[in-house]
Amino acid sequence: MSAATDLFVIGGGINGTGIARDAAGRGLTVRLAEQGDLAGATSSASTKLFHGGLRYLEFLELRLVREALREREVLLRAMPHIARPMRFVLPLDPQMRFAGNSPVSRLQSLAMPWSRGHRPNLMIRAGLFLYDNLGAREILPGTTSLDLRRTPEGAPLQARLRRGYEYSDAWVDDARLVVLNARDAAARGADIMVGARVTEARREDGGWTVRLADERSFRARALVNATGPWVDQVIRDVEHLPSTAHVRLVRGSHIVTRRLYDHDKAYFLQGADGRIIFAIPYERDFTLIGTTDADHHGPPGDAVCTPEETAYLCRFVSGYFRREVTPADVVWTFSGVRPLYDDGASSATAATRDYVLALDHNGPACLHVFGGKLTTYRRLAEAALAKLTPHLPVAGENWTAGAPLPGGDFPVDGVAALSEGLRRDHPFLTAPWAERLVHAYGTEAPLVLGGAKAAADLGRDFGATLTEAELRWMIDREWARSAEDAVWRRSKLGLRMTPDQIAAVGDFIGSGRAAA
Repeated sequence: MSAATDLFVIGGGINGTGIARDAAGRGLTVRLAEQGDLAGATSSASTKLFHGGLRYLEFLELRLVREALREREVLLRAMPHIARPMRFVLPLDPQMRFAGNSPVSRLQSLAMPWSRGHRPNLMIRAGLFLYDNLGAREILPGTTSLDLRRTPEGAPLQARLRRGYEYSDAWVDDARLVVLNARDAAARGADIMVGARVTEARREDGGWTVRLADERSFRARALVNATGPWVDQVIRDVEHLPSTAHVRLVRGSHIVTRRLYDHDKAYFLQGADGRIIFAIPYERDFTLIGTTDADHHGPPGDAVCTPEETAYLCRFVSGYFRREVTPADVVWTFSGVRPLYDDGASSATAATRDYVLALDHNGPACLHVFGGKLTTYRRLAEAALAKLTPHLPVAGENWTAGAPLPGGDFPVDGVAALSEGLRRDHPFLTAPWAERLVHAYGTEAPLVLGGAKAAADLGRDFGATLTEAELRWMIDREWARSAEDAVWRRSKLGLRMTPDQIAAVGDFIGSGRAAA
């Protein structure tokens, strides 16, 4: 058994890697175990947004929205390669019926309540005013009104949609966000273990003994359960602890189609059922549509986008766009289970998106993480360390707000300049290829390419600009262990690759040649 660490984190999603990074940067010794791949579940199945949560204002989640709005720009500055500002178009639909008798009593003090249908224009405008002013903004512009009959944003929409608003949020590559947090944690001394399933964690001799499925054992002074949708199961079956807090498992599914419109803005669309759906430019040539909200009752790892959810999302966006979207247009689907804190809400849509940190200190400390979202992961990590610090050796102060993730040490508007520089040094790169590398690796893109003067210098070409040099980087620096890890999480090149090409990536990784 190895020497005891200060902190053992179970779970390699955004909360687990964020906590590991924060703790390692304070000088604590940290070990993290992930049963599968980093971001292998919920954290790679998001709508890919850093957003305040405009819809959460309906449920008076003001603390959460304020914190998330303030975090957007902190995060944009820390990771300008994998995150970028995005404008969202919110069309007003004159044909959508307004209905009352809301089951959400918390709305009654704000405006006319509703249960189904379109929010009144006055309520939308008031919500956008709050959205612009609850959090400080320096990078992101505020809300503007749109005449959809005279703007490019209105061109893809049906003729009845004449007016709307445009507001700001941000896009992020969710899986790379997790990987880069893990990389930074490792650079600061953390031990990151993937494919390492924890089977038991017990309080013994004034600390925690943690055992893995491969029979390795570790000692730690404190434990963090950041296993997302598995948090209840780990409390019960691994840690054997009592808990009154629980998660509500909510499945969110997305579809991806070929690009539905030509500009670079997203759409915030309201449904007759009271839900909202985003349509977002994705990977240059595609549109991402989602998400659904449905209570999930099976194993978290079994979540898939059902045919019914695909049809629902197609009908939803077809109600807004001139071009009808059908299941035949869908090129990829993905689904994940969100581990929302169970606050007793009547529906999955109404369940809180806020996080709850439950500290069990009946002996060596154990922190359970319930809920959370991408935008607030850094603040969640700070809050977690605030709860744990009294139970750990002296640790440093909060530090992550001004610290870039690996490759993110350049200005928010610096992607174009980096791409141009990359092409000057490597003339064989096409413009889209260079831009993709910068969006993935930022200032580390030249390290991925090394001294290559021609494409052949990068080794085997797997298709869609994925080369042996880049694949080795994913394996050696980013813990990729399978084709799925490489082409669906470390990148989204699976959208452009054939099944045979993807299989070749898997064969290369599995054959051992990647380690040559």
